[in-house]
Amino acid sequence: MTRTYDFGELLTAMVTPMNSSGEVDYDKVEELAKYLVENDTDTIVVAGTTGESPTLDADEILEILSSVKRAVANRAKIVMNAGSNSTESAIKYAKIAEKENVDGILSVVPYYNKPSQDGLYAHFAAISESVNTPIILYNIPSRTGVNLLPKTIKRLYDNYKNIVGLKQSFGDMDLISEIKLLTGDDFVIYSGDDSLTLPMLALGASGVVSVASHLYGPEIKKMISLFKSGDVLSARKIHENLFLKMKKLFMAPNPVPVKAALQKRGLIKECVRRPLVPLNEEEKADLFSVVQ
Repeated sequence: MTRTYDFGELLTAMVTPMNSSGEVDYDKVEELAKYLVENDTDTIVVAGTTGESPTLDADEILEILSSVKRAVANRAKIVMNAGSNSTESAIKYAKIAEKENVDGILSVVPYYNKPSQDGLYAHFAAISESVNTPIILYNIPSRTGVNLLPKTIKRLYDNYKNIVGLKQSFGDMDLISEIKLLTGDDFVIYSGDDSLTLPMLALGASGVVSVASHLYGPEIKKMISLFKSGDVLSARKIHENLFLKMKKLFMAPNPVPVKAALQKRGLIKECVRRPLVPLNEEEKADLFSVVQ
């Protein structure tokens, strides 16, 4: 099955700016979205887990989406999170996303309830049948407790034309090769871990759904471009320069460290919603010893 859909190379899983009362700061949402586009983001992922989706209600998600739309003004694509461990809830958000005319949907493997591979197939099949919008599957076993296997991905890809890609947050590189062999080049794969972007590019990934791009967008985009142009050594130098920074941004639950770094740059406040809490002073000193 031939299909092409281009979300670009650098997708940013955007944080949700909040104020000290825990309310979404929609003015800062617009400012941050503009900043990301100006710093080489091709696609903004709205209200994903980096955007603290478990603590956002439907009205907030829609207003965040509207704010991002105003900010990017067709200068970048928009992907909306539409994942849940309830298939019916995921379908509801997928339909909302389609009504809002987003460019794509990101749908995570159901978490906590640990479905079988047949259950995963049934879940994503139901979402795919409910909309025509392109869907990126999101596999992150460390958070969901179950791994979406290559054969299940191929089965979904073969049967649903709007399943176009995968965000893979799992360090097993053999799985990337297996998925590519099963699906071919029309199925786009994105690294879901910043530090794995370069090795995954070597195995056929298209780019990254990034957190570090809030801070290092131009560097990450250059690394990807250099690799694809054949200058692997220069790409590796950028990777090596960013590697410790990328790892340090996950020293505490995401998006706590990156929000602290964005506050230090004067872009947003570090405020997060419970059960997340900001870094303490000792943790900030540790973060800023590496992340500038």
